Parts: sequence; structure tokens; C-alpha cells
Amino acid sequence: MSVFRSFLFAPANHPRRREKAFTLEADAVILDLEDACAVSEKAASRAPAIEALRAKGACLGYIRVNPLSTPFAYGDLVEVVRPGLDGIVLPKVESAADVGTADWLLAQLERERGLAAGAVDLVPIIESAAGVANLREIARASARVKRFAFGAADFTNDLHLTWTRDELELLPHRAEIVLRSRAAGLEPPIDTVWADVKDAEGFAASAARARALGFQGKLCIHPDQVAAANRAFTPSEDEVAKAQRIVDAFAQAEAAGSSAIQLDGQFIDYPIMHAARRVVETARAIAARRPA
Repeated sequence: MSVFRSFLFAPANHPRRREKAFTLEADAVILDLEDACAVSEKAASRAPAIEALRAKGACLGYIRVNPLSTPFAYGDLVEVVRPGLDGIVLPKVESAADVGTADWLLAQLERERGLAAGAVDLVPIIESAAGVANLREIARASARVKRFAFGAADFTNDLHLTWTRDELELLPHRAEIVLRSRAAGLEPPIDTVWADVKDAEGFAASAARARALGFQGKLCIHPDQVAAANRAFTPSEDEVAKAQRIVDAFAQAEAAGSSAIQLDGQFIDYPIMHAARRVVETARAIAARRPA
């Protein structure tokens, strides 16, 4: 079971921030060749990015390449698909063709570089009305895609929305991404960044909303956001204890021939039991990732 509570962006062209990102207990780090890299530094930042991934240790390492619509995307992919890379984050995906193109090129590069077929994960960022409208087709375009990410900055700009602190304008679109992910059999998606890095309370509230909607984690743009994201998407000790009690009690009842029980006044049936089991499994997966 994969767990991605925190994806931390770091500029691919900044040596100190590249190195520091892999020490901050994020579930994965994204070295950014897109927004964090000036046009004049994009090509020159490819080789240092892959060198950083080779030295990253146990933390998963991704690279956000430039959109396929730009003159940089092809060169990005050709240069960075090498041993040490765990995945590609592909921004501004709007169609199944975008995913199909990236998947085809990744397959050729894996073959040429001696990587296992399908070894490179592909995470499309949904950042426009077209991307949301085409989610069904995008989700089925490649087995390489395990989960989506949501990018609210470009999305709100595309729809001429005002991105507010309570994010009510994002509610239906976030819900649509979660729904389409589930319908396609993908993992829960990764939620958007929180742009105000000084607003820790706002970040925590945004993460709580995302978890309640069914996201599994959050994109982070500052080191201080990592611990908060990990907390928000980690079941609490009380949640895990309650979930384990439900799983255990239901197993006993089921062995006795019953599929509906009451526990502490709460009616428990299969949907409640499955939700509790998911909490327990998530907690175990998180615990398994921690160093001994």
C-alpha cells in the first residue's frame, strides 16, 4: 500500500535546497524544472537534478518536467529518465493524448537505459477546466498513472476564479477529481499546494478539508509544510485504536454468523468495517516507512 501524505517541491537549480529536501521526512520530493526554474536555467538544471536523485537515499525522488506544450519537455524527459528517478510529475495535463505521449516516450527511454518496463511513475497534475472535464479518459490512458495531483493556482486562473482562504470555490472540483480517481481504480489524489507559506493555520485547514474529501496527501512548497501535511493525513492514535476495535469486534461477530453489530452504541456493518480497516492499513503502511 503506497502512502503519499507529503510531496515536497524543491527547485532543481538550487543545490542547497535540492539536498535539504531529501532530509525533511517528506514521503516524496519533487525536483522542479518548471515553475521554480528560470527559462535560462531549465536545460542546465537537468543533470544536477538527476545527480541529486542518485544520492537521495531512501526518500522517493520525482522530477517535475515542463509541460508537453513547451519546447523543454522532450529534452527534460530524455535527460532525466535514468537510474535514481522514481517518477515524473507532468504538469498541465488536459487529455489522454498528453498521458499517452509521455507514456510512450518513457517506455522507450526505460528500454534504452536498462530500466524495468513501467519503472517510472507518472503523476499528471490537473490544472485546467479541460483537465477536469477529461479526467475519465486521462485516468485510463496509461497503467503508469497511479494517482493524480491537483494544481489550484493554474486551475483558478483558467476558470477566472478567486482562490480564497476557505477554498469553497474548489470544493466541487476537488470532489470531482476524487470521484474520477476512484471510478478509474486509481489511488486517492494528491491535493494542491497552499501558496501562503506564512499561513500555517490556513495550510492545516486546507489539508484537513482535503483529507475529508478523500485526498491522500498534499503538495508542499516549503519545508515547514511537510510535518503539517504528514500530521493531517496520518490517522491519530485514537482513530487507529477505534478502527482496530471495530475490525476486531466485526471479525468476532462475522465468525459467529453476524454481519451487523453495535459497538459503543454505533451500528457497524460492512461499509463501516471496511472504512475502519482502511484506517488500520494506512497507519501500518505509514509505520512501515519509518526507519527502525
